[in-house]
Amino acid sequence: MRATRPKAAIAAVAVAALAVAGCAESDREEGSGGSKKDTLVFGVAGDPKVLDPSLASDGESLRVARQVFETLLRAEEGGTKPSPGLAESWTPDSTGTVWTFKLRSGVKFHDGTDFNAEAVCVNFNRWYNAKGLMQSPDVTAYWQDVMGGYAQNESPDLGESLFKSCTVKDPTTVDLAFTRVSSKIPAALMLPSFSIHSPKALEEYKASDVTGTAEDIKYPPYALEHPTGTGPFKFKGWDIANKTLTIERNEDYWGEKAKLKTLIFKTISDENARKQALRSGDIQGYDLVGPADVEPLKGEGFNMLTRPAFNILYLAINQKGNPKLADLKVRQAIAHALNRQALVDSKLPPGGQVAVNFFPDTVEGWNGDVTKYDYNPEKAKQLLAEAGAANLTLRFHYPTEVTRPYMPNPKDLFELLSADLQAVGIKIEPIPLKWSPDYLNATTSGDKHDLHFLGWTGDYGDGYNFIGTFFDRQKDEWGFNNPELFAQFKDADSTADPAARVEKYKGLNKSIMDFLPGVPISHSPPAIVLGKDVTGVTASPLTDERFATAEFKS
Repeated sequence: MRATRPKAAIAAVAVAALAVAGCAESDREEGSGGSKKDTLVFGVAGDPKVLDPSLASDGESLRVARQVFETLLRAEEGGTKPSPGLAESWTPDSTGTVWTFKLRSGVKFHDGTDFNAEAVCVNFNRWYNAKGLMQSPDVTAYWQDVMGGYAQNESPDLGESLFKSCTVKDPTTVDLAFTRVSSKIPAALMLPSFSIHSPKALEEYKASDVTGTAEDIKYPPYALEHPTGTGPFKFKGWDIANKTLTIERNEDYWGEKAKLKTLIFKTISDENARKQALRSGDIQGYDLVGPADVEPLKGEGFNMLTRPAFNILYLAINQKGNPKLADLKVRQAIAHALNRQALVDSKLPPGGQVAVNFFPDTVEGWNGDVTKYDYNPEKAKQLLAEAGAANLTLRFHYPTEVTRPYMPNPKDLFELLSADLQAVGIKIEPIPLKWSPDYLNATTSGDKHDLHFLGWTGDYGDGYNFIGTFFDRQKDEWGFNNPELFAQFKDADSTADPAARVEKYKGLNKSIMDFLPGVPISHSPPAIVLGKDVTGVTASPLTDERFATAEFKS
């Protein structure tokens, strides 16, 4: 799940405020300590950006989308492998470029219209035929990451689309054709950004009418007030001013109905405030538990769920930001200056690991036989001297008002890494920025940043989803052009045999660590905590927790 995309600010829209707090109070049971038997309030670290997952790339938007929408495939519960979603089965043809999906029958969208093969094609054609700002990487980031381009590209930076066509064979059978074999298909179709929407609602609420400018995107009514999927919950309202978003049980759901009647996502950006709200009963769970809070909350009887470490925190080095950073010796010096083990030991929860590759060792293609950059301040000083960079000054961006699964406390992490760099003679200019949109815009566009840290939680269990997203093409975040590396990525992505592709990922990991576009820092097992009487939720490495199965113990 990305955190490497600029997030445009939410358009200023008037959204009818819900009396969430008052309703919640009326649902409380006497003596329940704040728990509600059919309403769960879940604390999140940040506001969603938008309610249409096709236009989203941030974790909080996609968390909501996973409850309201469904995809053709979805990850197995608690894992990363594809399992049936709106499609019961999927089969490739002999070329591996045409996939036939057998769809569930009897499924309806929240507006009462039928889900069928025609609806699938309406959605894919909407994405493929996007125009104007819909082609901005700020808007359809995941489509570009997975499919590359559109039917008619409006930017020379966009390549040929991986997606080719959607064909209805019968109401419950659809063919998706692609221009080539790719590692991304079919697994990428699990992404919430490929959720299937009601064609009627898309048209009625002008879902593709994204206006404004790249710096000030205005989203249409559908994306802010009328998201319409097939999921176990349906949208009720978004009270932006009071930072609460409410969804309610879909009584006409095709599968097992949600055990909760109402689910409220409440934004509480401060980590300690989330913890106190849990203890007081104002919320019944929250994400991104501080490492130091895991054991105390467990000891108090709260239900602590730890996700597998399916993420990466990295220090990005922008080679355009400062000419010295294009020198490999300078990048090597930066890597040797960082005491990554000390960061893991002091700032991450138990189970955190120093990163060797840009994806964890649980993903096939991980390679332990790569160039490693052990903590060695003296070597760092030597390399800087050899590069004529002994008096180097670097702008180091770090985010504020945010907690991410791979990044428990950004300021603390910045202070540790900054101190390491200063200890070898690098002067640091700190640049703290609000996470969204300031920090994300500043670090993923232009050349005004030298160092920054970001990260990634994997979308599915394939190595390309990590390293391909970062390095398979020119990106402003990194500021380099390496045609040989890009060609190596293209070759791996188009390799049909999974075993052969894994071997190519190993080669790519070696090439990446030799070239050293940035420094992989760590993998962290983030925790999610639920109330003492809340059960039924399984931790997901993809942050794909299913609240439809949550319930309160009687």
